[in-house]
Amino acid sequence: MLTLTRKIGQRIRIASEIEIEVRDIRGNQVRLGISAPRGLPVYREELYRAIADANEAATVDLERLTALEK
Repeated sequence: MLTLTRKIGQRIRIASEIEIEVRDIRGNQVRLGISAPRGLPVYREELYRAIADANEAATVDLERLTALEK
């Protein structure tokens, strides 16, 4: 993992399309601004995990489905 130190107002660029700016630091919280293409989803980690878990639970096991048809 790459670890960077930035101050308020400084930015990090990922490729040419994603920019992250340190907006504010309050105690142990950092406020970030993220600029990314409109079609690129940006999620907090806990929300991303919940979506991934829901998608995995909704996946149909094709072998079981085929067995049901027989």
